[in-house]
Amino acid sequence: MPHDHPGHDHDHDHHDHDHDHGHEHGGHAHGHGHHHHVHGHGHHGHSHAPADFGRAFAIGTALNLAFVAAEAAAGFFTGSLALLADAGHNLSDVLGLLLAWGASVLAKRAPTGRRTYGLRKGTILASLTNAALLLVAVGAIAWEAVRRFADPQPVETGPVMIVAAIGIAINTATALMFMKGSKDDLNVRGAFLHMAADAAVSAGVVVAALAMWATGWLWLDPVVSLAIVVVIVLGTWGLLRDSLDLALDAAPRGIDPKAVADWLAAQPGVAEVHDLHIWAMSTTETAMTAHLVRPDEADHDQFLHDVCGQLAKRFNIGHSTLQIERGGQAHPCALAAEGSV
Repeated sequence: MPHDHPGHDHDHDHHDHDHDHGHEHGGHAHGHGHHHHVHGHGHHGHSHAPADFGRAFAIGTALNLAFVAAEAAAGFFTGSLALLADAGHNLSDVLGLLLAWGASVLAKRAPTGRRTYGLRKGTILASLTNAALLLVAVGAIAWEAVRRFADPQPVETGPVMIVAAIGIAINTATALMFMKGSKDDLNVRGAFLHMAADAAVSAGVVVAALAMWATGWLWLDPVVSLAIVVVIVLGTWGLLRDSLDLALDAAPRGIDPKAVADWLAAQPGVAEVHDLHIWAMSTTETAMTAHLVRPDEADHDQFLHDVCGQLAKRFNIGHSTLQIERGGQAHPCALAAEGSV
């Protein structure tokens, strides 16, 4: 079974087609067709392979590590717990970036031995870990905010605003590097959310410090912090949900299994569709298997070629495996289908 290297995003269509086998079993024929259609689409639309963001990961990680060190030092210097908390949050995001970057490397590993899909699924596990890390970081911010309601702390607002403003610039620049691919790859989306959240946190620190300097209202700091927490949780919840769905082999968001089944059932000669499964091979690649009953047709080779090509173009399913069956009561798949999808 041919495999296309997931680290390469081809600009042209490539077809690998295992021809239909007419094996006769008890008066019926099985037709197995496997087709890879690799083009500029992932399961969420226009895809950007994780490898394309290697430079963004490297720059983002280096910038943020340097900033974490500077921000932590400034937090100690100014006595600002907000800056220290922000530095901790930034550090967790750097770890998240490293996880996503590592996953993009895993996705490029060729299939070997028992891992016939390679390590592509590692990208999904990394996106799930990313979401969990971000929620843990948000929990730390919320804990700090609640603590400050009970024990407000004076802060040297001038240095805090300067350092936080630098944080806004660094995190915004890093987020922009990932924004292009954030709709297509969960790991790039995770990196984008991490950096955008950091920019929001830094902005909240600036606003709180400015207001505290102008009014002396120390309670503004925890209020702004909790508001930021709500924004981050709302953004992260979707990432966590999507990552969990993909880890459980659910059909990727944006692909309607019923629409796929209806489209397959409407193809020439198809009398029935069953055993349809759609799942994510990685955060950018989608696979599908299905059994199609075609009692009276013999053009299986061309049919498989055309259908698999259309599945890639219409539904962004690039790895399709179709089994053609003659049908009839003697057919074991037909009998099994009565109690299944």
